[in-house]
Amino acid sequence: MTFRVAAMPLLLVAAAASAQVAAPPPPSQTPPDAGMPLLPAWTKPALRGAWNDIRLSPDARATALVAAMTRDEKQTLVFGYFGTDFPRLQYHAPADAHSGSAGYVPAIARLGIPAQHQTDAGVGVATQGGAPVKRERTALPSNLATAASWDVAIARAGGAMIGDEARRSGFNVMLAGGVDLLREPRNGRNFEYGGEDPLLAGTMVAEQVIGIQSNHIVSTIKHYAINDQETDRNAGNSVLDHSAARVSDLLAFQLAIERADPGSIMCSYNRVDSVYACENSWLLTEVLRSDWGFRGYVMSDWGATHSTVAAAKAGLDQDSGFPFDKEPYFGRPLRDALDHGAVPAARLDLMAHRILRALFAQGVFERPVSEQPIDYAAHAAVTRAGAEAGAVLLKNEHGLLPLAASAKRIAVIGGHADKGVLAGGGSSLVYPVGGNAVPGLQPTIWPGPILYYPSSPLDEIKRQAPGATVRYADGSDPAAAAALARDSDVVIVFATQWAGESFDVAMALDGNQDALIGAVGAANPNTVVVLETGGPVAMPWIDQVGAVLEAWYPGTAGGKAIANLLFGKANPSGRLPVTFARSIDQLPDPAQPHSGDVVYKEGATVGYKWFDAKGIAPLFPFGHGLSYTRFVSEGLQATTPGGVLTATFSVRNTGARAGASVPQLYVAPVAGGWEAPKRLAAFTKVALAPGARKAVTLTVDPRLLATWDEAHHRWHIAGGTYKVMLADSARDIRQTVTVTLPERTLPATWRAR
Repeated sequence: MTFRVAAMPLLLVAAAASAQVAAPPPPSQTPPDAGMPLLPAWTKPALRGAWNDIRLSPDARATALVAAMTRDEKQTLVFGYFGTDFPRLQYHAPADAHSGSAGYVPAIARLGIPAQHQTDAGVGVATQGGAPVKRERTALPSNLATAASWDVAIARAGGAMIGDEARRSGFNVMLAGGVDLLREPRNGRNFEYGGEDPLLAGTMVAEQVIGIQSNHIVSTIKHYAINDQETDRNAGNSVLDHSAARVSDLLAFQLAIERADPGSIMCSYNRVDSVYACENSWLLTEVLRSDWGFRGYVMSDWGATHSTVAAAKAGLDQDSGFPFDKEPYFGRPLRDALDHGAVPAARLDLMAHRILRALFAQGVFERPVSEQPIDYAAHAAVTRAGAEAGAVLLKNEHGLLPLAASAKRIAVIGGHADKGVLAGGGSSLVYPVGGNAVPGLQPTIWPGPILYYPSSPLDEIKRQAPGATVRYADGSDPAAAAALARDSDVVIVFATQWAGESFDVAMALDGNQDALIGAVGAANPNTVVVLETGGPVAMPWIDQVGAVLEAWYPGTAGGKAIANLLFGKANPSGRLPVTFARSIDQLPDPAQPHSGDVVYKEGATVGYKWFDAKGIAPLFPFGHGLSYTRFVSEGLQATTPGGVLTATFSVRNTGARAGASVPQLYVAPVAGGWEAPKRLAAFTKVALAPGARKAVTLTVDPRLLATWDEAHHRWHIAGGTYKVMLADSARDIRQTVTVTLPERTLPATWRAR
C-alpha cells in the first residue's frame, strides 16, 4: 500500500475538500458484528451453502458463494477503505476498521464472509501515521537485505514471522511482496524490493510471501509493474519494449507468482505504454491472466485507480484505499455503470469470485484472525538472523574484521549508533517495541518520521568487548572524530542514507558523511565503515578505509546483528543483490529521475548486464560478498537431458571458520544474441563447517535461456553452444564449461512444474 500526505496531488485534495470527504456507506449496510472475530462459517447463524464445504476446491466454493450473493454484497467485496482516520481529507475510517491499518473491506455476515483487515507491509506490521496509537511490532531487515542473503530459508522464515504478527494483530491481508527490479539506484523505495535480477528477486520475494501465507492470511505481490522510481510516481509513464519487459521486470513477477501463488497482485501508480497500470489490459488480462494463469485478485494501490469502466474491464478486481482516489470508482460509479450495462454483471461476478477464491485458498474463512499475544523474543531471533545473513562484507583488507581481542581502544563514530539503527520511511514503516530511539529528526511527518530502532550498536559493541575502552563521537565534527580515530586501535564509522516512499534520493550518504569518513580514514587506516542504506551508494573514500560492511536497514535487532558480525560471532554470508556503481556516470541514465515519459533505453540490460555489455568496471559487482573463511567451488559439469540444463559441482570450505558460500551459475550463448553477455541462471546458499565439502546440483529454468518472441507470442531458445559459468559474483567467474542445446520454443503459458 502507498499513500501520500505532504505531497498529495492537489486535484485529490481539492476534490476531497469540496466533497467534505467521509467514508460512504458500503452498498449493503454494515452488519452489527462486522469486525468481530468470525467463527468458521458452518457455526455462524448465517445462510449455509456449498461454499461451507471445505472438501470442495476454492474455485467451486467461490462459484457457489457468488451465486448466493446480491449485487450489493458483491460490490461490498470490490471496494476498500483506508483503515485510519485522515483529518486532512475530513475522512473517518469505518468503525470496524483497525485504527492505524492500511485498509478495510466490510464483512458480509449473512453469508459468513469475513471482513478484510489489511496491513502494510514487507518488513512487518506497519502502523499508518494518522493513528493516535502506534502498534509496536517486530521489523525484519529491509527486503533488499533479505534478497542479499540469497537464502530462501531466511526469506521464508522472515515471512512466516511477520505473517504471524499480522495474524496476531487481527489482520488477514498483508500488503507485502515488492518485486520491482532495481533499475534506478536512486529510487527511494529500493529497500522494499528484491534487487536487480529477475531470478533472484522473483525467488526471494516469493519465499517471503510463502512464509506470510503459511499463517492462513493473504499476501500480495507488488507493485505491478515497471514501477522503478518515485519521482512523478502517480502519473509517470514507463516506456519499455514488451520483449525486453518479458525477460526482465515481468519475468521477476512471473517467477514470484508461480512460486508463491499469492492471493493478490497490487497494480502500481505509474502508467505503462501511457495507460495507467490499474486499467492496463495488457498487464492485467493478457499477461497476468491469459499467459501466467493467475487465479487470485488484483487490488489497486492506494490512489492508483483512475476509472470505473476501463479499470473493471481491464482486470482490476478491488479498488483499494478510499479516499485516496479522485472518486470512489468502485462505489457509486460502479453501481451506475452496472445499472446502464457499461460494466456487465458477469464482470462483477468475476471480480467477486477472484477475491473469494483467494480467501478460500488461504483458509481465511476457516481460520479467523484475532488479537493474540506475540512472542517478541522468538521473533527478535528471526529478524537478527535475517540481518546477519543479509549483511554484505564488501571490503576487508588485511583481515581487519572480525575485530581482534587486541583492539583495546575502539572508537565508534556517527550514525546515531549510540541509540539504534535506521529504518526506511513511508507506508512500510514498522514502529518498534520501545518506540523511536532518535525522535524529532525531520521530517517527523509523512514520509517520515525518520525512525531509529532501539537496538544500539554501541551498547552491543561494549558488551562484546568488555576489556576494551569504547568511546563514541556523533560525527558532527569531522576534526574531532579524526582526533579520536588517531587515538584508537580501530574505528567503526556508522554511515546512513535515509530513503523512503514518495521521494527519490541521491546515490550517496546523507549530509557530510563522505567528508567525515575521509577524515577518519586518513587519521586511522584501521577504519571499518558500517553502511545503513536503502540501496547502493558511491564511496569516494573507499581507498582510505580498511573494511566496509553493508548492513542495509537491519531491522529491530540490527544493533546486535551488526555487533555479532563485527566480532565474528556471525560470519558474513550476504552477497550483493545489486551492482554498486562507482558514480552516477556509470548508470544507463545519469540524469536525475524526471517526470513524464521514463524511457528505459537499457531495455532488459538491467544492473550487472549493463556493466557487462558496456565493459564498465563497477565499484562492487552483483553477487559480490566476502567471508571470514574461504571457499572453493570446483568440478563443474553440465548436461542437457531432454534439453534441460543441469549443472553439478562441489563447494568446499578451506578455511578455519564455519560459514556459508553462495555459488552462482551464469549462462550465455556462445554466438551471442542476448541483451547482455550473461544471465544469472541458478544459485544456492551452502553452509559448511571448516574442511567440509558439499555436492550441489542446480537446474536452469529454460526461460532463462530464452528470448521473448513478441511476434509469435512465445519463448524461443536458440539452438547452439552455451557457456555455463560457475562464479562467486558477476565478475568473478571460477570455471566455465560448454553445452549444446537444441532449438526450442515454449508457449507463453509455460511454467515450471
